[in-house]
Amino acid sequence: MSNASFLRRVFGGIWRTITHIRNALANIVFLLFLVVVYFVYFGGGPEPLPEQAALVLNPMGSIVDQKAPVDPLQALLTEPSPADYEVRLRDVIEAIEIARDDESINALVMELEYLVHAGISRTQEIVAALESFRETGKPIVAVGDFYTQDQYLLASYADEVIGHPMGGVAIEGYGMYPQYFAEALEKLSVTMHVFRAGQYKSAVEPFLRNDMSPEEKVAAKQWLDDLWGRYTATVEANRELAEGAVDAYVNGFAQRMVDGDGDSARDALEAGLIDQLLTRAQADDYLAELVGERDEEGLYQSVPFEQYLHRKRGLELIDSSSPRIAVITAQGNILPGDQPPGTVGSDSLARQIRAATANDGVKAIVLRVTSPGGSMFASEVIREHVLLARAAGKPVVVSMGSMAASGGYYIAAAADEIWATPTTITGSIGVFAAFPTVENLLQRAGVHTDGVGTTSLAGSLRLDRGLNPQLSQALAAGVENSYRKFLDIVADGRDMTLEEVRHAAQGRVWSASDALSLGLVDFLGNLDDAIGAAAARADLVNYEIEYIEEPLSPGALFFQQLTERMGGLGVLSRGDSVAALMAMYQPVIAAVAVIENLQDPRHIYGLCLTCSSTH
Repeated sequence: MSNASFLRRVFGGIWRTITHIRNALANIVFLLFLVVVYFVYFGGGPEPLPEQAALVLNPMGSIVDQKAPVDPLQALLTEPSPADYEVRLRDVIEAIEIARDDESINALVMELEYLVHAGISRTQEIVAALESFRETGKPIVAVGDFYTQDQYLLASYADEVIGHPMGGVAIEGYGMYPQYFAEALEKLSVTMHVFRAGQYKSAVEPFLRNDMSPEEKVAAKQWLDDLWGRYTATVEANRELAEGAVDAYVNGFAQRMVDGDGDSARDALEAGLIDQLLTRAQADDYLAELVGERDEEGLYQSVPFEQYLHRKRGLELIDSSSPRIAVITAQGNILPGDQPPGTVGSDSLARQIRAATANDGVKAIVLRVTSPGGSMFASEVIREHVLLARAAGKPVVVSMGSMAASGGYYIAAAADEIWATPTTITGSIGVFAAFPTVENLLQRAGVHTDGVGTTSLAGSLRLDRGLNPQLSQALAAGVENSYRKFLDIVADGRDMTLEEVRHAAQGRVWSASDALSLGLVDFLGNLDDAIGAAAARADLVNYEIEYIEEPLSPGALFFQQLTERMGGLGVLSRGDSVAALMAMYQPVIAAVAVIENLQDPRHIYGLCLTCSSTH
């Protein structure tokens, strides 16, 4: 009895100690939370904007159509990084448009060294705002240490491009080099079961081959050449260079470095890509003279675009009595069910379309699609709601972003009208089924699966068993059926014959100009053009634009605002090599995402894995 009492006291004391530690940690976290709340909402209030300043376009991370939710633990417990930061495209454009008419803003300065990814398509949508800003006579200057290819495309629109004497311009061209897993799967004894329809349906090649097929090389080279031609023509026009100058710069770079002294900054200057080379201090003096003011730290007077927009925009209030055009964003891989922003969920996106359809004040819908596709089942759920909106008398116009391929095109084909940016990649009209089994791997470890079932298909979808031949036949038939349905849907939605659709299909990816000639899209233009087209279809002259998104929970909203506030205040740690490092990590991230995005209940997909290679 005494031993039991002693042990009870010992374990009871240990448990009470653990409880006290747990409560103390919880209190510390709560106090930290209160400090963060004070910092975000009551930390001295916003400073007034300067009377004379340059607007600084300094996007960090990626420019996106829709922000993904912020992970609460990451926001509180880890050091924030620009690589994880996202900036909405419409925020960039709106800040420039407001600054255009603001007399206190007398210049625009691009500081792009922390821009990880924008893409040629989104860059072109920013350009309209930049050109409108320039028309006021206000100068645009790009300043940076080392320009990546993505950064330089945007910088080339500046009146003057300033580089660092130790920097350079890294332009390499567009390429598509996916990973291929056939040998690795064989070594791991993983069997990948794949069924496809469409001659060019290359999404499954990484599971079946160790290299790119000749057919895919032909198809990919065509749209890559189209995009690269637009990139080089844009830079050459902006910088007043001779035709072919960018190709000559890229292809001769290595030899010039060997023959010369290895000075990449001087090489970019001599090639006409940069106007002058200045140290950071020299660049700041140059900009201070341009702006005419310095701040309290002696630097040129400036205001970051996110801080500027936050102060100028205020609350986004929609007049419920005015006719409205609803803009709904479908960005990311298409998956079944409810999904967070940055991913297209069949139920969550359908709910947004349904809400816009039921709202009497909404007269038309613009569906902004930036997606490589995904689950065929989820795509069909979304397409059905697009048709229901049209049946209810609401015109639906699709605005394609950087890509709207495979399942992304599937949902677009149901719209009244399709607009693509000049550098959108689309098409990839094809279907495949894929899933792995690991029976060989388990057998190598001495694990065997055996038993009985009540039917010939019982246990057929287990990962530890080989694929049932009957199920194999059924899946192949299902893929062919889905492909025929895909063709019928495109033919019906686009008013094309089946033969015309077959010519444009076979899983092949097309550039926007080719898609236009094939009849897959109606017009080339940006989101504003699509909104204007929707207004015309609804006979609207005066209207408001309402962006419909899934409402965030109070906690999610708090952490998103926290991250935005930290980014706007420059709290995020900024490593000079962020953009370059992220470019190196991207292939690994993409390879992991391949498996994560295979979530169709029938294992049938309309997905273009290669479409994000340049976008």
